[in-house]
Amino acid sequence: MATTESQILNLESSPKSVPSGTDRKIQSPGVFITLALFAIGFVFLLQTVSLTQAVLYLIAGVLGVGLYHARYGFTTSYRNFIVAGRGAGLRAQMVMFLIANLLFLPIILHGTFFGHSVSGYVFPVGISVLAGSFMFGIGMQLGDACASGTLYHTGGGDARGVLTLVGFVVGSVLGTVNFTWWMSTPHFQPVSFVKSFGAVGGLLFNALLLAMVYFITAAVEKRRNGNVDSIRMKQPFSMRTIFRGPWSWVAGSVVLAVGNAAVLLLSGRPWGVTSAFAMWGARIAQAMGIHVTSWGYWQLRPHALSLQHGLFHDVTTVLDIGIILGSLLAAGLAGRFPRPYFRQFPVRMLAAVFVGGVLMGYGARIAFGCNIGAYFAGIASFSLHGWEWLVGGMLGSVVGVLIRPVAALSNQVKQ
Repeated sequence: MATTESQILNLESSPKSVPSGTDRKIQSPGVFITLALFAIGFVFLLQTVSLTQAVLYLIAGVLGVGLYHARYGFTTSYRNFIVAGRGAGLRAQMVMFLIANLLFLPIILHGTFFGHSVSGYVFPVGISVLAGSFMFGIGMQLGDACASGTLYHTGGGDARGVLTLVGFVVGSVLGTVNFTWWMSTPHFQPVSFVKSFGAVGGLLFNALLLAMVYFITAAVEKRRNGNVDSIRMKQPFSMRTIFRGPWSWVAGSVVLAVGNAAVLLLSGRPWGVTSAFAMWGARIAQAMGIHVTSWGYWQLRPHALSLQHGLFHDVTTVLDIGIILGSLLAAGLAGRFPRPYFRQFPVRMLAAVFVGGVLMGYGARIAFGCNIGAYFAGIASFSLHGWEWLVGGMLGSVVGVLIRPVAALSNQVKQ
């Protein structure tokens, strides 16, 4: 029997719309299994890699819980603003960036922690970032998730997340094939507001940009809808919601910003997601006899080392696994442990989801990252390229929103 439009709407909102878990019982077996995986993973990483890697694994779990309980979707935030002028998600991101700026600044200025150097993500501004973020914007609307969203949707039980992830891996590898060509396209040297204006000046300038986006989105929302949605929790706060959800946008922003700063402290670089996808795909390609090391991307020292070392020595891989398990834990706590429903989706939706993943994977490689590694970490690091990513990602999302109905994907505004 064909899937109706109303069924599609229900399928889209099912695992992502996470209402209060207080009306459902905690699914103890699932929670126990997930906690056991965290314990086993922590011990394994402690013995085979390092204490730092083991702690990062647990931090990633907290990030996964935060993404799930706060329904922290970059994709939906962009789409809601484009379709209906609802900007709560974008305003929450600006709050998150400001918190991250306040945490990142002293860390970046100090330069070293725990015996290793620490630096933010500050990359060139140019054609590759704009083109990559534009592709990513289209891809995340077709894939119905961004990079972080793909991880927490997969852990939360959305079977499409697995297909998006496969597309992400394919696209990431393809992006490494002609990475060198994209790096030769017109661009400016990296621009750091802190280096350009000093510590205080850089912080104030970035804060001004954040405030502009915050108040512009509020003004547009007021004009189009007559009111402005709050980014705070509408229901009374209780200790129970910490574990079972839902969380407010503000709570999610705080957890993600603090988590990103913790990753920066411990690993020496901000939180990223998609470089691991490229590495996974490259290892698969090597197993198939493809000599990926001849490609320029894999001749750069950090990327070459990621192929040489063990899989669990890669920080981003450990973070990605931890986020998936963290969202799985959150789903169990909310009484919504995954029950995949892959076969209920129309073929055209599945095709769009895969293509969306490919576009995001390719775009992330040439734009120096995804919505986390380039957009979040870039702005948190006071880099102009993070703001360029916002422009390209929004423009791409406009195109993606226009294509979504063709793929049986609804543009219904989600609260």
